Amino acid sequence: MASVASDAASFGARLSAAVAERGRLCVGIDPHPSLLTQWDLPHTAAGLREFSQICVAAFSDTVAVVKPQVAFYEAYGSAGFAVLEETMAELRAAGVLVVADAKRGDIGSTMAAYAQAWLGEGSALSADALTVNPFLGMGALQPAIELAQENGRGLFFLAATSNPEARRVQDAQILGDTLSQDVVDTVAALNEIEVEQAGLGSFGVVVGATLTDPPYLSELGGPILMPGVGAQGATAADVDRIAGDMRHAALPNISRAILKQGPDLQKLRSAVLAAAEDFPA
Repeated sequence: MASVASDAASFGARLSAAVAERGRLCVGIDPHPSLLTQWDLPHTAAGLREFSQICVAAFSDTVAVVKPQVAFYEAYGSAGFAVLEETMAELRAAGVLVVADAKRGDIGSTMAAYAQAWLGEGSALSADALTVNPFLGMGALQPAIELAQENGRGLFFLAATSNPEARRVQDAQILGDTLSQDVVDTVAALNEIEVEQAGLGSFGVVVGATLTDPPYLSELGGPILMPGVGAQGATAADVDRIAGDMRHAALPNISRAILKQGPDLQKLRSAVLAAAEDFPA
């Protein structure tokens, strides 16, 4: 597959092309301490690097999208960030779209600095897309929105997450809708022009695949990152039910159910290919 790390096209256009070739599965790289132990690797930056290199080898030619969980790299300080930089660069060079799961969200110049770190041209941490937290106000994320548009990158806004403690906030009513629905509708508005031009917008949302009462997504116009498939119990049928008319842009994220097959490279690859069969383009 030709590299899709080029910023000549929008993230939405590049995502559509990648999904058409490799399907909709998004695999997470979550080097949790328990997984390092299971893989018989030390809880050090060297163990983190070996874990990540095995994942790169397993995923770089099997899936369209990979989502490294930034927290597990940040835990090792500057050495961990160096491993993350290498991992993302190698995946992107292989044609994989990388979503940095950092959940950044702040205001003013601080948000602008976060945006430059994760979406900026020339940044060592630059990813194809970034998860962001809109609960300081959607307007606070404007620096990230503008830089993503300028550099052909994407954003995934937390909207309706699957953790139970989120319900009190995300299900709160605002002007007759839930806060989750308000986030979805605001993101849909951001996508309108790009949908007309390219078919799929570059701005998506994060919606848990385990939810029983999710927001309405059929008019989103952008991708939906859906954690909860696999170890948390959600299925392909849940993904389709929640995504509605946007099911073609739903990216089910599976991490633990695949990573537990490591460190055996062939078992990891087989687990990816088996899971991907449920989520074709």
